[in-house]
Amino acid sequence: MAGTMIQIRTVGVVGAGQMGNGIAHVCALAGYDVLLHDADAARIDAAIGTIDKNLRRQVGRQLITKADADAALKRIKPAASLSDFGACDFVIESIVEQDEAKRKVFADLRAVLKPEALLASNTSSISITRLAATTDRPDKFIGVHFMNPAPVMELVEIIRGLATSQETYDASVAFVTSLGKQIANAEDFPAFIVNRVLVPMINEAIYTLYEGVGSVEAIDKAMRLGAHHPMGPLELADFIGLDTCLSIMQVLYEGLADSKYRPCPLLVKYVEAGWLGRKTQRGFYDYRTDPPTPTR
Repeated sequence: MAGTMIQIRTVGVVGAGQMGNGIAHVCALAGYDVLLHDADAARIDAAIGTIDKNLRRQVGRQLITKADADAALKRIKPAASLSDFGACDFVIESIVEQDEAKRKVFADLRAVLKPEALLASNTSSISITRLAATTDRPDKFIGVHFMNPAPVMELVEIIRGLATSQETYDASVAFVTSLGKQIANAEDFPAFIVNRVLVPMINEAIYTLYEGVGSVEAIDKAMRLGAHHPMGPLELADFIGLDTCLSIMQVLYEGLADSKYRPCPLLVKYVEAGWLGRKTQRGFYDYRTDPPTPTR
């Protein structure tokens, strides 16, 4: 019947990388059944191993009980194919930050999802309105942008597309709140709030390195001790992934046509070299040494 709140019991997560496994973790811990899918099946097993380790870490810190951790882990099931998502009430896409790849996932889900299922993207920068228009349910589509790492960070940005219905928004707010997260409503403009402010700051730090104003160590130390940032901007870039930082800067540059968002050539060079940060063991720091050593 119209006007009733959409009931969410089963959540599908597409993408078992750093963000996807974090989202699966928080959903399962909040009592939802979770189906976790990745195009690379090996990544699903790796993600469940990571979730197990992160849950045990929370037990060790007395944030949750062992019973909570065991129950959460039992609620997460690997989904070998997207065709397993028929039972899902809410599906969150959390794959690579590329328009075309996301569109393919939404096209594949079209034949699978039940009519009332809600669809969300964890995109950090891409237009929700544009992504929604490629689906069969733009009114049931919304942006839910979790921060990294999702089990630790308190915030989720919620972004309505032009066609997103009030019911979809209300259900999404209730869902995110049930995860124990705080919400910031962002308008559907490139990179939303957090990354519109954060990633150009990182890009500026890379320009500061590129122009020889300071070394990697000096720049990170300056922002840690001078601005009380918990992590320097270059260390943070390595943590996020330099490819993701570059994608967000490109979305800002193309979407707002303002030269202040031009990606630093040094960022482009690192990405071309495949030095993407922690996930490849090298970025602005080399993580094969202990402690990590600056690469410039």
